[in-house]
Amino acid sequence: MTLTLVVLAAGMGSRYGGLKQIDPMGPSGETVLDYTVHDAVRAGFGRVLFIIRRDFADAFKASVGGRFEGKIEVDYAFQQLDMLPSGHAAPAGREKPWGTGHAVWCAREQLHGPFAVVNADDFYGAGSLRALADFLRAEAAGVPTYAMVGFPLGNTLSENGAVSRGVCTVGADGVLKNIEEHTGILASEVGAGRRYDPATPVSMNCWGFDAREFLPQLDQMWREFFAARGTEPKAEFYLPAAVNGLVQTGAARVKVLPTTDNWFGVTYREDKPHVQMALAALVAQGAYPSPL
Repeated sequence: MTLTLVVLAAGMGSRYGGLKQIDPMGPSGETVLDYTVHDAVRAGFGRVLFIIRRDFADAFKASVGGRFEGKIEVDYAFQQLDMLPSGHAAPAGREKPWGTGHAVWCAREQLHGPFAVVNADDFYGAGSLRALADFLRAEAAGVPTYAMVGFPLGNTLSENGAVSRGVCTVGADGVLKNIEEHTGILASEVGAGRRYDPATPVSMNCWGFDAREFLPQLDQMWREFFAARGTEPKAEFYLPAAVNGLVQTGAARVKVLPTTDNWFGVTYREDKPHVQMALAALVAQGAYPSPL
């Protein structure tokens, strides 16, 4: 069955100050997403599904999606504020959709088999995509088993401001025991003798699922979340929190896939020069052609 790469690209980019999903970063004008899709094709993914907003769909398709025609099958799904369980409406004052878990739920009718989930503005590395592809090709029995690529916290920080991370507890068997969302993490808080251990694995929304098992579970959790918090104007249905709920109830297992790849992303506009230098270095080392 074809492996699908689901790309979360509907974010507002409020801290960045624009649509970072389409901002050129590579030496020849590539976006971060160009490298992720390139790595996915090399790993054996045959389809990419972009989850975007309708209000920038034309710009995204023209400047990003069109790059991949002829390289991989390209599809689109839309995340909208009013895409809710039947009979429900968004509360007054709500200005944006409901987060990453809601984004995947919005794409549920276009997912039918094994798929990975990544952020559009994060660089994960070729090894991370290969690890997910290998996992998704393997047959699993018993309790539904999913995968998460775990990055060391120390490799996921910004020197330009605070970040939010899903901090993970992992058993000796490599299986996820817990994810706890931490907000406002500063680089100055990570290191020996400080608040956070830099080796602590964190979730960067780099996941592997089987739609036949995961989407019915996600649907139930989303409906329960909306019933409990649907009147809150700023409540977020995070994908890591949804997965953690399955882990805590024993409804699923999550294998944490370690990676030696360097992660980097563009949370703030000031992060852009660092990302540009990192991509230029990888091209210079021969890890990627230029242009892609």
